[in-house]
Amino acid sequence: MPSQYRPQLLGWIDDLDKGTNYLSGADDRLLYANDNYCAFLRKTSSDQIFYLCIFTIVFIGLIPTIYLIFSLLSDLLYKNESLMSLIIIIAQIASFLAIYISIPEIYQNLFTRRGCPIIFNRKTNKVYINESYFFNFTSFKNPIHFLQPNKKRIKEYDWTDLHGVVVHNFSTYSLNTTILMVCEPGTHKTIDHVLLDPLRNGIGSYQVWGWVNNFMCFNDLISLNDGKYTWEQETPFKKDIIQDQGWPEWMVEAFNALSPEHLSEIKQKYHVQ
Repeated sequence: MPSQYRPQLLGWIDDLDKGTNYLSGADDRLLYANDNYCAFLRKTSSDQIFYLCIFTIVFIGLIPTIYLIFSLLSDLLYKNESLMSLIIIIAQIASFLAIYISIPEIYQNLFTRRGCPIIFNRKTNKVYINESYFFNFTSFKNPIHFLQPNKKRIKEYDWTDLHGVVVHNFSTYSLNTTILMVCEPGTHKTIDHVLLDPLRNGIGSYQVWGWVNNFMCFNDLISLNDGKYTWEQETPFKKDIIQDQGWPEWMVEAFNALSPEHLSEIKQKYHVQ
């Protein structure tokens, strides 16, 4: 059965339900949690270094590899011009695809902001992200965005408009990724997507989604002290992860908003529409 969200992502495995029927154990990507909001790490340093190295090697090795292939084939195919032309076209397409994939990955892993935390406030049902990225979901519909990349996204989302899906990342180890599909209110039409939890094996790909669901649904079974920063360490958390990373002042204050009305007061204070 296909995903109910359109357009569907490549490698789709499952649409995830919202609710409180998930395991409530906190995950090692949980950075901080108090009674108002929680923060999850989406990129570890090892993730960034590994993928930065992989895609840099791919990008740097692309040109000499193509040159070497052409050199080897030219002697064999110099009498068959039509076949040579076909190989050249195929090589050009492959090169473009490799560049299209490699450059954004290099950029994203170079400039991801301290693990690219995602913040969930359960008192206001708002979700906050601040991330550097090269292209987003719309780029796959319109490749011209590759030439005009959006390099930073600071957003406030409504939890009701975010829906989880699990996709396959086509790796050797069959790892899965949880994506938040951003839909137009009251529809299944996807207008963007946000990474929630990358590179998980099997049931592990549901763990962060389950914890966040329980948190947002006011489940009292959640332990709020399983993260790297416990609830009384909000100041160190904000200093280490949030400070000097380009988060707007109103948004940092909004993390702790106690109600939609309180959030409106904060936005009014900072003249945020």
